[in-house]
Amino acid sequence: MTLDKINRGQKIEILQIPNEKIRVQAIRIGLYEGANLVCSQKVFAGPIVLQNRFQEIAIGRKLAQTIKVKAV
Repeated sequence: MTLDKINRGQKIEILQIPNEKIRVQAIRIGLYEGANLVCSQKVFAGPIVLQNRFQEIAIGRKLAQTIKVKAV
């Protein structure tokens, strides 16, 4: 499943971030393969907002379509 398919409130684990440049930048903000996050908000035709402990991170819809996740 990809990140754009998750629902609000769902807990997920990131399985794969395919683009190497994005993967390196994502690590800096706490998104890495194996990270457990919660979808705190899903804006219609907009970004997906993920919560990592006390930090919220908005991921654009096109980028979210490339990130593979699984429900936890």
